[in-house]
Amino acid sequence: MKNSDAQLQCHAAELGRILLVRNEFVATAESCTGGWIAKALTDVAGSSQWFGEGLVTYSNEAKHRLLGVPLKLLAAGGAVSESVVRAMALGVLERSGAHRAVAVSGIAGPGGAVPGKPVGTVWLCWSVRRSRGGAHLRTALHHFRGDRESVRRKTVGAALRGLLAS
Repeated sequence: MKNSDAQLQCHAAELGRILLVRNEFVATAESCTGGWIAKALTDVAGSSQWFGEGLVTYSNEAKHRLLGVPLKLLAAGGAVSESVVRAMALGVLERSGAHRAVAVSGIAGPGGAVPGKPVGTVWLCWSVRRSRGGAHLRTALHHFRGDRESVRRKTVGAALRGLLAS
């Protein structure tokens, strides 16, 4: 097992302990990670007590249909944008009933780069349901280096660390 895999498992297990104590559920909305965040979370024994669901919305159509991301947002800035990842995070939070969620959209490579968005460009958004309605959102833009697997692994790590911090 790679050291980074062990770190992902530690982060996921720690998050699970926190959510279990808080009696909260988490959900994911993933694009470039293809369900890897959900896998990391469900690799933890007992995760059914705090993991609600994970959606892999790889295509723009899936982001729109399953998460309610407005087509105008997708057309305006592309799928790899702050506005889209925010809409993804809100969409999964609303549709799942979870207390916390993470959404990710990025360019893992080796292709897919466009002007201003090189391979390794990843947007993440963490959402936390507020007790009085609505949600608190926090976004982050990353430019990860490495091959496709490395970019995806680093994205999963950032997503889990962000969930721990939220």
